[in-house]
Amino acid sequence: METIKLKIDGKDVTTTKGTTILKAAKEFGIQIPTLCYLHLEDLNIENKPAGCRVCVVEVEGRRNLAPACATECTDGMVINTHNIRVLNARKTVLELILSDHPTDCLVCAKNGICELQTMAQEMGIRELHYQGEQSHYREDTSPAIIRDVDKCIMCRRCEMMCNEVQTVGALSAVNRGFMSVVAPAFEMNLDHSVCTYCGQCVAVCPTGALTEVDHTNNVIRALADPTKTVIVQTAPAVRAALGEEFGLPAGTLVTGKLTAALRRLGFNYVFDTDFAADLTIMEEGTELLNRLNRHLKGEKVALPILTSCCPAWVNFFEHQFPDMRDIPSTARSPQQMFGAIAKTYFADKIQVKRENLVVVSVMPCLAKKYECQREEFATDGNPDVDFSISTRELAHLIKQSNIDFMSLPDEDFDNPLGESTGAGVIFGTTGGVIEAAVRTAYEVQTGKKLENVDFKELRGMEYIREATIDFDGLPIRIGIAHGLGNARELLQDIKDGKSHFHAIEIMACPGGCIGGGGQPLHHGDSSIIKARQKAIYEEDRNKAIRKSHENPYIIELYEKFLGKPMSDKAHHLLHTHYFDKSKEITVE
Repeated sequence: METIKLKIDGKDVTTTKGTTILKAAKEFGIQIPTLCYLHLEDLNIENKPAGCRVCVVEVEGRRNLAPACATECTDGMVINTHNIRVLNARKTVLELILSDHPTDCLVCAKNGICELQTMAQEMGIRELHYQGEQSHYREDTSPAIIRDVDKCIMCRRCEMMCNEVQTVGALSAVNRGFMSVVAPAFEMNLDHSVCTYCGQCVAVCPTGALTEVDHTNNVIRALADPTKTVIVQTAPAVRAALGEEFGLPAGTLVTGKLTAALRRLGFNYVFDTDFAADLTIMEEGTELLNRLNRHLKGEKVALPILTSCCPAWVNFFEHQFPDMRDIPSTARSPQQMFGAIAKTYFADKIQVKRENLVVVSVMPCLAKKYECQREEFATDGNPDVDFSISTRELAHLIKQSNIDFMSLPDEDFDNPLGESTGAGVIFGTTGGVIEAAVRTAYEVQTGKKLENVDFKELRGMEYIREATIDFDGLPIRIGIAHGLGNARELLQDIKDGKSHFHAIEIMACPGGCIGGGGQPLHHGDSSIIKARQKAIYEEDRNKAIRKSHENPYIIELYEKFLGKPMSDKAHHLLHTHYFDKSKEITVE
C-alpha cells in the first residue's frame, strides 16, 4: 500500500495513505482526545461524524482547525495536536458542550466512568464561561434501559451500534438544531420500538444518556426482609469479567471470590446458572435430535433449529422475522429454566412457599432484565426470576457493602443447583452453546462415548462461521453467528431457502455473553473480549465433568422431578412460545 510522510508535533511520521490524523497520531504514541469517535477494529466499523470537535488539530497552511478523526493525512502535512491554539479551541468546545449538560454528576449512574466528566477533569475545566438555555427532553424508562437524553452529547455512537453493528434500527437522529436528539423513530418510547435491549448502545455511550435500569435497591430490600429466602444465580460470563471492576486484568477468573462475595452480601443460597445451562442442553439437545431424526425419516420439520438462550436475539426475531417463530428451539434460556426449577423443585425441597422465595440473577446482559418480566415467565403474577442485575451492578453492590473482594477466599457454589459441567461454562462465549449441545447430542445419537470434547472447529471470533461435525457417519452442519447484524444474514438465508444448516447458534452481542451490554465497559477493545473467552475455555478444561448429561444433579432432577427431557412436566416448566411483535410497535 502507498505510504506517505508527514510531521506530527515535530516527529517525522510515515503512515499509509488514507489514514486519519487520529490513527496516525495514535500509531506513534500521541493521544488526541475524542468523544464521538469509536473504532470497532474487528468489525472494521468506525464512528467518525466529527460532531464533537474535541479532537481538532492544527494543520499548517489550513485556516481552520481540522477534526483529527475525519481528516486524512496527506504527504508533507505538518500537524500540531497540542499547541495553545488547539488547547484553547478544545476547552471552548468542551465548555459549550457542558453548558447544555445537566450538572447532577453526583447522582448520575455514570459518575466516575463518564468520559465527558473525565475529559473536563483532564482539561482543568472548573467553571463555565458560557451560560444559556439548556435543552430538556422527557426521560424514557423501558424494562432494561433508561434514556436520559438531557445528557446526550449527540456523539451518535449508540446509533452506530444499533444500526451498523446490530442492524436493529431502533435509534437515529431526530429533529434539527438545538432540539436534535438520538431517539427511536417518531420519538416513541424504547419499549414501543424494535429495541431488543441488547444494551450495546449503553456499552458505548460516553455519558449517562443511556444506562441500565438498576435493580440493586430491589435486591437490597429483599435481602433485608426476614420473611424472604433470597437465592442468587450467576451466569458463566460474569466470572470472566467481574475482576476487571476490581483492577484485575481482563480474563482473570474470579469464580471462587464471586461466590464468596455473594454469600457476604447475605444471599441464603448461591447457585450457578451453569447448572441451568446443563439443563438447557438436555432439553434443547433432545429437541434438536428429535427434529433431525424426523427429518431423516422424510418428515417435514422446521430446520435449521436455532438456539434460544439469548433474550435480545429472541426479541430480534419476534420483531423483525415473526414469520419464522417456529424455527427456534422452544427451550427457555438458562436464566428462566433456573427460575422455574428454583420456585418449584427447590422451593419444595427447602419447604418455602413460592411467593416467599426471591430469585436474583447476575447476568452480563441487560436484555435479561426484560426477559424476567415477560408475562409467560410468571405463575399467578409471581415471576420465576424476580430481579436481574448486571455484572457492573454487582460490582457496585460489593463495593457499597465494603467487601474487600481481593482478600476473599475461594468458595464453592451450593448444591443442588450449583453443580455444573464444562459444557455449562462455555455458554458464556460465542460457539459455546452449540459445542455444549454437540457434546451431549453426539453420545445420545450414536450411543458411543465421545473421547475428545473440544470441538475447536466451533470456536473462534469470526462473526459468521460454519462447521460440519461427524456424528459417526451422519454429517451435522452447524452455523454460528454473534452480533445481530450477522444473525440477520443467516436468517435471511433461511427465509430465502438458501440455508444448508441443521442447527444455528446465535448470540446478540459481539463475542457472545462475554461482550454483553451489562459487562464492565470495554469500549470496543477486542483484546478484552478475547481474554474473557480464553478464561471461559480455561474453566471448562478444569472441570471434572464436561458433558451436560453427566451432571449428577441434572440426572437426579430428571429422576425425581421432571421424568425425562421433553416430558409434559419439562415442557411446561422449561419451554416457551414466541410472539409476533411486529404489530406492537406504537407511536406515542
